[in-house]
Amino acid sequence: MNELFISAFVTLFVVIDPPGCAPIFAGLTAGTPVKHRRTMAVRSTLVASAILMGFAAVGEAFLNALGVSLVAFRIAGGIMLFLIALEMVFEKRTARRETRAEGVKATEHEDISIFPMGIPMIAGPGSIASAMLLTARAHGWQEHLVVYGALASVLVLTLVALLVAGPLMRLVGEKIEAMITRILGVILAALAVQFVIDGLRTVFEI
Repeated sequence: MNELFISAFVTLFVVIDPPGCAPIFAGLTAGTPVKHRRTMAVRSTLVASAILMGFAAVGEAFLNALGVSLVAFRIAGGIMLFLIALEMVFEKRTARRETRAEGVKATEHEDISIFPMGIPMIAGPGSIASAMLLTARAHGWQEHLVVYGALASVLVLTLVALLVAGPLMRLVGEKIEAMITRILGVILAALAVQFVIDGLRTVFEI
C-alpha cells in the first residue's frame, strides 16, 4: 500500500506540478486584493478536484463505453506523459503555460478559477490521464482509496502553493524553479516509461 501511495503521489505531483502552478497563479493575480487571490486559489483547486476525482471514479467505465482497453490506455497515457516530461525538461511546458496565462491577464480581477487555473493548469490532459491510469491499475476498494488519498494530498499541496504563490516565488526565484521543473521532468519520464513497459508486458504476456 505504501508503494502504491508513493507511486501515485509522485506521478500526480510531477504532472500537476504545484511549484510550477504557483508562478503562473502569482502572475495572473498580480495587483489584486488578498481576498481575491485567496478566493481564486480555493476555487481553482475545487474545480480541478471535481474534474480529477470525477475522471478517476468513472474513467474505467468511460473507457469501456468507448471500447478502449485499459492496456491500450496505459500505453497511450505513458507515451503522453513521456512527451509532457520532455517538455518539462526543456522548459517548453512552462513557456506554453505562461503564454496561455498572458492572454487572460487583460481583465483586472478576472475570475481565473475555471480557466486557465482549474482547467488546464491543474486539471490538464496529463493529470486527467494520470488519475485514470492510476485508478485503472488499482485492485479493490482499498487500493482505490489509496490513489484517491494520493490525489487529494497533491491537490492540498497545490492549494497551499497557490495561497503562498507570491512569497514562494520571491523566496525560490526563477532559476531554482526551473531547476526543480527539470528534475521533476526526469522523474516523470521514468514513470511514463514504466507505464508503457507494464502495458507491453500485458500485451505480450512477458
